[in-house]
Amino acid sequence: MSSAAVKSVITCDLEGRIETYNEGAEQLFGWQAPEVIGKKRVSLFSPGPVVLEHVPRWLTTSVAEGKFETDTVFVRKDGSEFPAHVRISPTFKGGAQIGYCGVTERLPDDQLERARPNISFLTKVFIGLVVTRAPFLTATLVPVLLGAALAAQAGAFHGGLFSLALVGALALHVAANTWNDLFDWRSGTDQANNDYFLPFSGGSRSIELGLISERGLAIVAWTSALIAIACGAALAFFGTPWVLAVGAAGGLLGFCYTAPPLRLAARRGLGELAVALAFGPLLVLGVVTAITGAPSLLPALAGVPLGLLTANILLINEIPDAKSDAVTGKNHLVVTFGARGARMLYLVILLGAVASHVALALAGLVPTLSLVALVSLPLGARALWMLAKHLDDRALVAGNKATINLQLAYGVLLTLGVWLG
Repeated sequence: MSSAAVKSVITCDLEGRIETYNEGAEQLFGWQAPEVIGKKRVSLFSPGPVVLEHVPRWLTTSVAEGKFETDTVFVRKDGSEFPAHVRISPTFKGGAQIGYCGVTERLPDDQLERARPNISFLTKVFIGLVVTRAPFLTATLVPVLLGAALAAQAGAFHGGLFSLALVGALALHVAANTWNDLFDWRSGTDQANNDYFLPFSGGSRSIELGLISERGLAIVAWTSALIAIACGAALAFFGTPWVLAVGAAGGLLGFCYTAPPLRLAARRGLGELAVALAFGPLLVLGVVTAITGAPSLLPALAGVPLGLLTANILLINEIPDAKSDAVTGKNHLVVTFGARGARMLYLVILLGAVASHVALALAGLVPTLSLVALVSLPLGARALWMLAKHLDDRALVAGNKATINLQLAYGVLLTLGVWLG
C-alpha cells in the first residue's frame, strides 16, 4: 500500500489522551501503538502553534456540526512534517460525549506549505506567555505590592526602587518557572505525565509541544535570572546590599526546586515549604528592604499568609500529576500523603494563612482594616468543595482556579487594608 493511500484512525478522550491507534497511524506518524495508547495525547502529532491557535476551534466545530475537515500539517516521531487531510468527529457513549475520532489521509509532499495553517501574531505572543507561564506571575505581583504598601506605611516609599524590585522579582519568577519546566523535562517527569490538566498542572508542556527547544528554554531561564541579578545589583548600588542576600535566597529556592541534586520538589514537603517562603516572607521582605534600605522582621511575618496561600496553589496543582511524579521520584506532599490526605493539608494550610493574618492584626503588626481580606474566603470554600467532590476528575480545575483567585483577591485586599489602614 502506498503512503498516500494509508488512512490513520485515532480516538482520544476529552483530554486528548490516545485510546485507539490503528496500523495506518503507525505508518503515518512513526509511533507504535504501545508507545502512545494511554501514554500520549493527540497534541503530539501537531505543531505547537497549530495546537494553540486552531485545534480548540476545530474540536468545537466538530461538536457543533458533527464533524470538521481541514488540510493541515502533522509531525512524525522523527520530527519531520507532512501535509494531510483530517476529519474530526466527536465520539459518544450513552448519549454523552466521551472524546474525539480523527481520520487522517496524507497529501502529496509538495502541498506542505499550502496545507500549513496560518499562525497569527497574537498566537506568537501567546506562545511567549505559555513558555514563561506568565499568568502565574500574580503569585509574585501580590507580595510585591504588599511590600510596597508596608514601605509606604513606614513613610519610605520610592517609585524608582519599587520599579526595580518589581522587575527583578518578576524576572526571578520567570526564571523559576522555566527552570522548573527544564529540569522536569530532563528528569523525565513531564514525559511520564499523561494526566495533567492544562494550564494548571503538568508544567507548560512547551518543549513537548515544540514551542521551544530545551536549549531555548535554558536561555530564557538564565536570561531572566541575569535580569533579576542586574536589578538586584542596581538596588544594592542605590539602596542597600542587604537586598542581594534576600534575592539570592529566593533565587536559590527557585533553582533548587527541581534542579538536581537538591530537587526540593521531590523531598516530601520541602518543595511546598520553599514555595511558601519564596512567595511570601522572602518576597515581601525583599521589597521592603529594597525600598527602605533596612531589613526587619515585620515584612517577613506579613508575608506568611500569602506564602501559605501560594503553597496551596502548588498543592492542588500537584494532585493530577501525583501518579507520574511518584514514578519519577518526585515525592511531594500529594505523593507522600495521597490525594485525600492532600485535601486535609489544603484545609490546614488555608486555616494557617488566616490564623497568621489574624494574629498579626491582633498584635498590631498590620492594620485591623487589612482583615477585609477575609471576605475572599468563599473562594477557599469553593476549592475545598471541589476537592471533596471532584478529586479524581477534570472538574477539579474549578478548584485550581478558585485557589489562584483566592491568593490574588486575598493579597490585593490585604494590601489595600495595609495601604489605607
